[in-house]
Amino acid sequence: MTAIIGHDTPDQRSDRPGPRAVPPAPRPRRRLNIAGGIGHVFLAVWALMIIVPLIWVFLASFKNTTEIFSAPWTVPDHLRWENWGRAWNKANVGRYVLNSAFVVTVATAGTMLLSSMAAYVLARYKFAGNRLIYFLFVAGIAFPPFLAVVPLFFQVKQIGDHVPAIGPYFGLNSYGGLIVVYIAYSLPFTIFFLTAFFRSLPNSVAEAATIDGASHTRLFFSIMLPMAKPGLISLTIFNLIGQWGQYLLPLLLMAGAKDKWVLTQGIQDISTAAGYEADWSGLFAALSISILPMIVMYVIFQRQIQAGLTAGALK
Repeated sequence: MTAIIGHDTPDQRSDRPGPRAVPPAPRPRRRLNIAGGIGHVFLAVWALMIIVPLIWVFLASFKNTTEIFSAPWTVPDHLRWENWGRAWNKANVGRYVLNSAFVVTVATAGTMLLSSMAAYVLARYKFAGNRLIYFLFVAGIAFPPFLAVVPLFFQVKQIGDHVPAIGPYFGLNSYGGLIVVYIAYSLPFTIFFLTAFFRSLPNSVAEAATIDGASHTRLFFSIMLPMAKPGLISLTIFNLIGQWGQYLLPLLLMAGAKDKWVLTQGIQDISTAAGYEADWSGLFAALSISILPMIVMYVIFQRQIQAGLTAGALK
């Protein structure tokens, strides 16, 4: 019988080769990321180098002198809170903490206000000398404070000696002189990062506000500054931590006024006295008091810091 046109007979279908079997896809080989592994090892070592001394200091703050030297890595028998009380009252740590809190708060507020205004102008306005001023600020990051201690000392001293109107407030051994120097040394770092952040903000919002009649001052304080909030929070925390742990500048400018010493000067004085009085538990309690505020602040604002850094990186 003749095969129906358009259909194959069983014999013809048997002669046609069947579909080829597709071999299974090879499994991707896991490649060992050597660079990533080395980086994780270094991060782990670095974390241990930071965390272990902190834990040791906190444990030692609850021990007596005998336990500190005989069993330095053991947990104290009981929590001796009297060590903290002795450090706070007898060693005047409470006074030093309040002095540091006042100086750092005012200096950080001044730094953020002046830096945000300068960075906004450098980032959003074009004028002659814009790039020169920006690079002069950036160059300030390369000069650590100890390179200018001698001229800085005499400059602040001359303000106190030759400007009677503001000398007592901004000369040597004054809070004002130390605050101004803190602000001056914090400006380059803060302006450098805030300028890049302000450049990343969208122009459409600023243009719309300008069309609606907003002045330059209102545009900055009411619109652009709130938009830069993540970067401002991150840099505020960095400046607080940096100024809280500053030692050289207070030692240079506040050496003659012990009642105005900040915390780092007080800790140094307690460390010297501990060698004669053998009050090592009081010293470690004072160190714990000085460290604890910055740790608490970082824990509270950790998400804001990470959000600010991430926003700056993505933009």
